[in-house]
This record gives sequence, C-alpha cells and structure tokens, in this order.
Amino acid sequence: MFNPDLNQKPINVMPKSVILLIFLVAFVEFVLQLGQKGLIGDQASIGWRMELIQKYGFFDAIFEWMRDNNTYKLNDLIRFFTYSFIHRSFTEIIFVLVFIATFGKFIAEVYGDMEVVLIFILSGAIGALGFGIFANGTLLVGGYPAVYGLIGAFTWVQFAIQRMKGETGFQAFHLIIFFMIIALIYNLVYSNNNNEWIAEIIGFISGFCISILVKFLKAEFI
Repeated sequence: MFNPDLNQKPINVMPKSVILLIFLVAFVEFVLQLGQKGLIGDQASIGWRMELIQKYGFFDAIFEWMRDNNTYKLNDLIRFFTYSFIHRSFTEIIFVLVFIATFGKFIAEVYGDMEVVLIFILSGAIGALGFGIFANGTLLVGGYPAVYGLIGAFTWVQFAIQRMKGETGFQAFHLIIFFMIIALIYNLVYSNNNNEWIAEIIGFISGFCISILVKFLKAEFI
C-alpha cells in the first residue's frame, strides 16, 4: 500500500539563501527594465542603470584615489559589495542567475544557507579588491566574480571527494578551466580590455579558499 511521507520536502526545492540572492539580483534588474521601458518613474528613469552604476559600481579610479589619499569613505567601500547586484543588460544577468541556482543550491546542501551568502558576498568583494590592485581596468559590475566564488566552493567539494577516493582531484578543475577558456574567447572576439577575468579568477580562488576555511571552522565548533 502506498503511504507517502507528507513531511518529505519536494524535489528541487531551492534553499532560502539561493532564493534571496536570486531575488536581490533579479529585483534590481526588473526595476531597471521597467524604468528603461518607461513603465515606472519619469523621463529620468531611462538613465537609472547608469546612475546606479555611477553610485554603486566598482571603479578602479575611485579605488586608486582611496589608496593614494589613504581615505576610505563608507559610500566608496560599499561598492565592493554592491557592484555584484548591478548588471549592464538583461542578457548578462541570465547566466548569473543560472549559476546562483545551480552552484548555490549545491553549496547550501553541503554547508548551509549562511555559507552560500558568505561565499557569494566575500568572493565578490575580494574579486573587486584584486581587480583594483592587479588590473588596469575602469569599471567592474555584475555578479560574475561572486558566482565564480560559488564555483570555487563547488570545485573544492568535488576536489575533496575525489581525493578521498584516491584520485588526483584534477578533474574537479575541468569546469573552471572550461569557463576560463570561454571567457578568454569572448574577450578576444569582442575586444573586451576591461580585464574583468582577473576579478573572476580571484573570485574563484576566494570561494575555493573560503570553502576550505568554512569546512575546518565547522569541524572545530561542531
């Protein structure tokens, strides 16, 4: 006789952290799209995207000014965290949402909701810091460095599993190698000299390292 467990969670239920990140990223773009099409706001709403980028995007020039003058204002420091939620277009946001849903769900199931948000936010911030230090770029916006942090955390888990099986663990890095090749081809084809790939690599490394740190901290206090 069929006796279903009514308390069992439905398949593919998204963790709260993933829903939160998807909502924040999608909501910003949704409002900008409505303003761009003139459905909300006044005539100035068409320029909301550029205004938001100016206020909350990460600019290398501003970062260099902070370092040169040893002046760190809150409204400039917040750019390290806010730029990840602003995108240049609707098409740019699609892959960000897919990556958050895919890798964020995996990380939440392994570590928990708080860790997903932590890895996303910190990877994006550290990616911006690396972009400011190592790249001669102009502007950094978009969630790619942050989601590359989620990919980094995913890679660490896969690497640890493979090592436990006695394998080299190199296969765990196939995914990031594939994404980096795609990014390189994209930059070459579209002549994108903004060096955003530097922030993405640093975001990946950050997510990888944060994932290791979280593992040992959870083992220490549990």
